Amino acid sequence: MSHPASHLHPRVTAYRSRRSAVSASQQETWDRLWPELGAHARSAEGPARLLDTRAWFGRSAPVVLEIGSGTGTSTLAMAKAEPDIDVVAVEVYRRGLAQLLSAIDREAVGNIRLVRGDGVDVLEHMFGPESLTGVRVFFPDPWPKARHHKRRLLQPGTVALIADRLRPGGVLHAATDHAGYAEQIADAGDAEPRLKRVTGADCLPVSVSRPVTKYEGKARDAGSAIAELVWEKHPA
Repeated sequence: MSHPASHLHPRVTAYRSRRSAVSASQQETWDRLWPELGAHARSAEGPARLLDTRAWFGRSAPVVLEIGSGTGTSTLAMAKAEPDIDVVAVEVYRRGLAQLLSAIDREAVGNIRLVRGDGVDVLEHMFGPESLTGVRVFFPDPWPKARHHKRRLLQPGTVALIADRLRPGGVLHAATDHAGYAEQIADAGDAEPRLKRVTGADCLPVSVSRPVTKYEGKARDAGSAIAELVWEKHPA
């Protein structure tokens, strides 16, 4: 039984400031393509409405939501590897979205759309129950100080919201290099009754094979272990 999304999670509104300047060529690409490929999770009038992904992508296909796509390295590689999957990439920072948009244009990738804003807003207002085949959250901000842990994205309420939005058999795939956050994510996912932990990739509807990004490579070089966490929503 679905519950009102507002009951499933604490609101997370804090973000760290980052430079958002884009180059002239990125701005040109943005001006040309954003009206077609981009959307905002929230405007002055309030949150966005439910997405019609069939109309936006021009086809009916399984949809994966990636929350916190950064500069889009994983987004682009995984979308290219699975052309039959439609990917909606969510990111707060315009510079990362501009880099991804330029890469989409340069490599003529047709199965990615972009949303600027808060991932929780997107889950709440832009997708309905059982509308997603996958949700990906790679290297979310760990907010390492104890007093900031409440700002972490993947907490029990948000995991419950994700489970509500996943189709039966859909996949939640998270990765982090922060040991404490990995433990918190694991506890939240394992405690969600609609999800079951998956250790192999067989028979999943979307790939869980990620490229190693520059950030991840630096983390590994620094000796950080990468936690890969995958759950499948119980079949109906």
